[in-house]
Amino acid sequence: MTDHYPSRCADQARLLPRLDPVVHGAWHPQSPLSQAQADFFEENGYLVLENLFEAEEIDTLRAEAAGLLGHPKGLKPDTIITEPGGTEVRSIFEIHRQNAMMAWLAADARLSEVARFLLADDVYIHQSRLNYKPGFQGREFYWHSDFETWHVEDGMPRMRALSMSVLLARNTPHNGPLMLIPGSHREFLTCVGETPENHYKSSLKKQEYGVPDEDSLADLVNRHGIVAPTGEPGTVIIFDCNIMHGSNGNITPFPRANAFLVYNAVSNRLEKPFGVEKPRPWFLAHRGEPEPLPHRHGPLVEAVPA
Repeated sequence: MTDHYPSRCADQARLLPRLDPVVHGAWHPQSPLSQAQADFFEENGYLVLENLFEAEEIDTLRAEAAGLLGHPKGLKPDTIITEPGGTEVRSIFEIHRQNAMMAWLAADARLSEVARFLLADDVYIHQSRLNYKPGFQGREFYWHSDFETWHVEDGMPRMRALSMSVLLARNTPHNGPLMLIPGSHREFLTCVGETPENHYKSSLKKQEYGVPDEDSLADLVNRHGIVAPTGEPGTVIIFDCNIMHGSNGNITPFPRANAFLVYNAVSNRLEKPFGVEKPRPWFLAHRGEPEPLPHRHGPLVEAVPA
């Protein structure tokens, strides 16, 4: 098994060249993105889409998210992660398997067709979650490349995956929006430090391994800058699996809530982890034979049982 992106195996960080395309599909007039949008994603590693959903759909999504937060007893306990040192919910994982609305959202053609185009393959959900940042109490998510963790701890072989963040509350410059380093997806920054066993139990609250070093981060920021897309509920932020990103804590009264859907190409199914003996559990990374998402069209409200 060839490791094209070795990490956490040396005492110094390195910037390695990306060996995989960013946009795997060839653009054509029937593509779900414009040529300009595809080129922007290729160059910057992220893209913001607005006005995909109707107001009623957005209201329904927000109500479903509030219901998951307000009644967590119906969820699998392992999938609920609280804030470090507190009881506030930080993340709820595997939402597409625990909620009909979130399952529909994951397969909604307005999202999944974009993922199929960018990855040039059938897709499945590698991971899904709701991320909450309660007012005053929401903690930061430190800088990281998702692919580094998915490769080392889950066994994702190549950079043929992406995330979509569906904003479920207004994301402002002040309440801890997603921050990205545009262009950082074109290099792979290795991390230092051998991964401890069951690292996920602490990393989901505060990540200490698989974290980039400060000198390398400063270099990336000095070369590429930082962007922090904001928007109203219903806005969708797409970002490449390898882009460096994070978010500040939320010390405002205004909570932040986003649904995250990670699309992986069926041909990029997980292998044995590249840096640990034991893979992370089922709710963090789909293992086994992936099932391609169906093509779902129609309003999201149809997913809610009458």
